[in-house]
Amino acid sequence: MKKFYYLGTCDTCKRILKELDLPADTEMTDVKKSPLTAGDLEHLYQLSGSYEALLNKRSQLYKQRGLKDQTLTEEAIRDLILEHYTFLKRPVLVVDDKIFIGNAKNTVAEAKACLSK
Repeated sequence: MKKFYYLGTCDTCKRILKELDLPADTEMTDVKKSPLTAGDLEHLYQLSGSYEALLNKRSQLYKQRGLKDQTLTEEAIRDLILEHYTFLKRPVLVVDDKIFIGNAKNTVAEAKACLSK
């Protein structure tokens, strides 16, 4: 099972999508057009081990709400991610039981290596 969660209007997501050259059987989800369900998020949580790992701390809403100055519980982070797509760190690639979150060079390289196996 391969799933790719991304934002279709994000140039970084587009660049990484091109770089990864995902197999045709990858399920693609534009989180703006098809928001994450609670079930989807729970699956990502199980793979990542925390909601905080999935939280985009660079989003405008995160900054506008002053969330960096607050101590957020895992439940609060879960609710934020379900509330608005911008709180999900992107892109997220799931390959079987492995998860790759974000756009860091090493994360993208690891994802690429995993896909080439």
